[in-house]
Amino acid sequence: MRPASLLLALLAALALAVQPAAAQSILRDAETEALLRDMAKPLVKAAGLQPGNVDIVLVNDPSVNAFVAGGQAVYVNSGLINEADTANEVQGVIAHELGHVTGGHAVLNMGGQAATNISLLSLLLGAAAAAAGGADAAMGVLMAGQQAAMGKFLAYNRSQEASADAAGAQYLSAAGISGRGSIEFFKKLENLEFRYGYRPRDGDEFYSSHPLTGDRIRTLQDTYEADPSWTRPNDAQLEARFTRAKAKLFGYLSEPRDTLRVYPVTDNSVPAHYARAYAYHKDAHLDRAMAEAEALLQTDPNDPYFLELKGQILLEAGRPGEALDALRRATELTGNQPLIATLFGHALIATEDPKNFEEAQRVLKAAVARDRENPFAWYQLGVIYAANGDMPRARLASAEQQVLSGNNAEALISARAAEAGLPQGSPDWLRAQDIEFQAKAAIERERKQR
Repeated sequence: MRPASLLLALLAALALAVQPAAAQSILRDAETEALLRDMAKPLVKAAGLQPGNVDIVLVNDPSVNAFVAGGQAVYVNSGLINEADTANEVQGVIAHELGHVTGGHAVLNMGGQAATNISLLSLLLGAAAAAAGGADAAMGVLMAGQQAAMGKFLAYNRSQEASADAAGAQYLSAAGISGRGSIEFFKKLENLEFRYGYRPRDGDEFYSSHPLTGDRIRTLQDTYEADPSWTRPNDAQLEARFTRAKAKLFGYLSEPRDTLRVYPVTDNSVPAHYARAYAYHKDAHLDRAMAEAEALLQTDPNDPYFLELKGQILLEAGRPGEALDALRRATELTGNQPLIATLFGHALIATEDPKNFEEAQRVLKAAVARDRENPFAWYQLGVIYAANGDMPRARLASAEQQVLSGNNAEALISARAAEAGLPQGSPDWLRAQDIEFQAKAAIERERKQR
């Protein structure tokens, strides 16, 4: 490879490295979202934030991580849930990430800005050296610039981490939640450092992307142990909910053979039935999946999430008519929870029985009224509008779904088609116009970035 090509390749690598984590897929589940919201609520209040304004978002990523990316949202990877043994451990992580939110670290990352400037400068100087024919000089300039950039960024990052640790400890204390889980999770991270060779050498602390885990544990241990909440027992109800949500997530994401190894058929606990139901469903063993769902319902016939599971299995097995009773009951028990209501609306449409279409439209309209950022709900609502012959609103629903999915060109076409058929000045017409402007602005930004 020629030196100039090497620099271009490195520049491309840098661009990939700074891609936002939002590009990863988000996992939506009514039960898990309710659990994370309840786990975070006292911490959010302790941080001086409004619970309704802070989202705890589950990311489909097996790595053990959590992060903030601007705004009031904490992203928690599925791998972190899998690694944690208790809800209290996850609460410690959430408290720490809220420290980043209140500190404005995702927005005011001046160290990151300095690193970017130095990195780009070194690339430009390196390219100039390469053009002059000095490959060794080019790489020297590049590596020196990258080293300076890393130092600027990581020094600032360590300061942020220490600040978030202190804030997280404060929020746990104010909420009356023990810091034991926080310490236990840090020890897990320390073990992972040893296991995967992340442990820096003596003198390398400056280049650690976070303060050394052992140092963080020692710094926080005294703070937590002096707090009156240190010996307070964990919330038993939250812990039980966490155990079953963790099993549900494992069954949904893991290979069925792995699920059956971790939750063998000899385990008759609720979490095990939950995990195996998904394992069998993924392997298309309908009878076994249904047996696990029925075992759950025997423990609590009115648990809406068990009813949702039964309905989901039947719907995805091509038996939507049989799924209706369970999904209707789950929707009622949760007060029309949007994700469950969307699944119910989908089942009503999938029956292909026009008698069910009016109920489907009512259920789906209620779902998007409470959760407008659900592309699948908008898609289903568009299907039912089209089935009822209301094409302008079908196109408006399509525009909603497309703009949420990032399909801005299609959203622009759908929004304009909706405007043409809707009464001018009506709320739906105004919404179509809003989507048109939003899609046009996004397309223009994309064009400028090319």
